[in-house]
Amino acid sequence: MENNIRAIALDVLIKIEQNQAYSNLQLNQALQKANVKDIDKGLLTSIVYGTIQRKNTIDFYLDQLLNKPIKKKDRWVLSLLRLSIFQMLYMDRVPDHAIIHEAAEIAKQRGHQGLAGLVNGILRKLQREGTAEMDKKAGAGSEKSALTYSMPQWLFERWSSQFGNEDAEKMAESNLLPSPVTARVNTMLTTRDEVLQKLKEEGVSAEEGELSPEGIIIKDGYLPGTEVYDKGFVTIQDESSMLVARVVAPLPGETILDACAAPGGKSTHMSEMMNGNGKVVSLDLHAHKIKLINKQAERLGLKNIEASVLDARNAGEKFDAASFDRVLVDAPCSGFGVIRKKPDLKWSKTEEDVLKLASIQKDILESASQMVKAGGTLVYSTCTVDQEENSEIAEWFLQNHPEFEWDSDFSEKMPENVKTFIIEGRSDLQIMPHYFNSDGFYIAAFRKKTTGGEKHA
Repeated sequence: MENNIRAIALDVLIKIEQNQAYSNLQLNQALQKANVKDIDKGLLTSIVYGTIQRKNTIDFYLDQLLNKPIKKKDRWVLSLLRLSIFQMLYMDRVPDHAIIHEAAEIAKQRGHQGLAGLVNGILRKLQREGTAEMDKKAGAGSEKSALTYSMPQWLFERWSSQFGNEDAEKMAESNLLPSPVTARVNTMLTTRDEVLQKLKEEGVSAEEGELSPEGIIIKDGYLPGTEVYDKGFVTIQDESSMLVARVVAPLPGETILDACAAPGGKSTHMSEMMNGNGKVVSLDLHAHKIKLINKQAERLGLKNIEASVLDARNAGEKFDAASFDRVLVDAPCSGFGVIRKKPDLKWSKTEEDVLKLASIQKDILESASQMVKAGGTLVYSTCTVDQEENSEIAEWFLQNHPEFEWDSDFSEKMPENVKTFIIEGRSDLQIMPHYFNSDGFYIAAFRKKTTGGEKHA
């Protein structure tokens, strides 16, 4: 089966490479289409994500191992070599000789004997000589760090300038680790203790999370294949992401706007916190994503979510000003906080993308802020770590909106182990992936003043 897993992994990597497809979507499609056994899903995921995560380091070695470029029509062989080198250097489940043999067999089946010989020769050279001599050519400074942690040099340098070299290295290193599977318990239907017990009975090992009272961490087993998941007792969500609804702090009977809601994790969380009372209006730009929100709400048994297609920048065309008690802007972003889950992000995004996104984020926040009632709460969040999309946006917003101020209750809404990362005098939080082995996430909260303060023209 492991040889078949490698063949499936190769197909996924080829599609990602050729079609610029998202790794998580391609992998999920492959898992469903190939009917992969639960026991093999972890191996397939590790090979695909690991190969993408280490791409430029592997390519650095490949450039030195190859005597001449591979022909354009045989470019798929590069993906085969990459996944094989990843397994040889970074996994210890299968002996090198087995990896080399199976890679050569795949090359022969999909190509010809000459390609099989090429693959066999390159991998045997790596097995024989190792990487010590090649590593000496890795350069110094940020160039070496970029290869060590396998990330674009511009991005490492950007993180280093924003957070210092030590945090940049810790974050880069943590992004090479497997992402833990975490889930949120649907407290309208059950309790965390009951879910943990039911999962145990279904052969899934799980434990309490550390950032959310509704959070659980899956240690072993496939959660979506359980009855617990099918019955809507849990939602797969990162623990950092669970903090967002906690900051919004919706109350039963209130009207909430989730301005950029798909795929619905935060909308459903807020609905559960409201015990199904009141209303959560969930917007997204794309119709197919609205279907995802509705599907989530249906599985969880939530009736008070109204999802509709609308660009959040045009919210004023559909809703009256000051008509929502609380508004959440979980803005589109570079996604640099979720690299472990979407490793292709670090290779596909550019510094120019960050600048464009910051402009969009400001436009959405500008529009959504007008929907907040006096005394109401506005929360801004992203799944990135870039200051230009995060703290700088929050500071820009306050400077241009004197009718808003920091939410003074922000710190009280956070668990004790998170409070140490909140800067005194501010109501925002930057969680790095290496803090809690979670996604990188930014959250800022503002309160609309009941009197005084006029928006600048």
